[in-house]
Amino acid sequence: LKIKKNVILQGAPGVGKTFCAERLAYSVMGKKDERRIKTIQFHQSYSYEDFIMGYKPSGDSFKLRNGVFYNFCIEASNNPNEDYFFIIDEINRGNLSKIFGELLMMIERDYRGKEITLAYSDQGFHVPDNLYIIGMMNTADRSLALIDYALRRRFSFFDMKPGFGSDGFKAHLEAVGNEKFEKVIKLISELNSEISNDDSLGSGFEIGHSYFCGKPEDITDSYIVKIVKYDIFPTIREYWFDNDKKAADWIEKLTKVLND
Repeated sequence: LKIKKNVILQGAPGVGKTFCAERLAYSVMGKKDERRIKTIQFHQSYSYEDFIMGYKPSGDSFKLRNGVFYNFCIEASNNPNEDYFFIIDEINRGNLSKIFGELLMMIERDYRGKEITLAYSDQGFHVPDNLYIIGMMNTADRSLALIDYALRRRFSFFDMKPGFGSDGFKAHLEAVGNEKFEKVIKLISELNSEISNDDSLGSGFEIGHSYFCGKPEDITDSYIVKIVKYDIFPTIREYWFDNDKKAADWIEKLTKVLND
């Protein structure tokens, strides 16, 4: 992040992308300062006018208004000795070339601080050197196209994996102290191996640990059943929509553990 200025955390739902994006920003700051973080979410209707600048309805006419990224850049420029972090959730859901416009070039490290004239303004504008962009990308959504190469070149990518084998999750298992919960987690880890080795899916579709990260005192047998039935089963059916037998086999395995 310090080298490139722009990174994308990519992974399946539930691997902790949002959690880690915020912690990454705080770790670079050296403290927790929410004032220097701005989080937004891209979607199909998000536009350059929302992001940078554009005319918006104002009474009976239209008024030129600054977008959220423009305002955040100004704030960062006014405080050059502090680092600022712009976090974009679902970054691959928006039309990125349309949203960034001419700033697609200006977010590059080598162009930081250099001025450009914006489409809606005759004034010079730049992306400050002390502003970092952290994007988050869901790798398990088949409906989304891959990011185009022009934007990909401007970001570094970090793959995030489920953390079931991490020290933190092992401590979580001990704190929960539920035998059924441990059996479910073991089976989910085996399921992830199956997903990762499936040519039609891959590691980007693995089931994340966040589904199972409730407060230890809340994780009862009833809680576990609800998570598996209403979060994991639908995911399995969606992944293997073209292989009913494989989906049924894994649902049967998990159901057996739930009923033990």
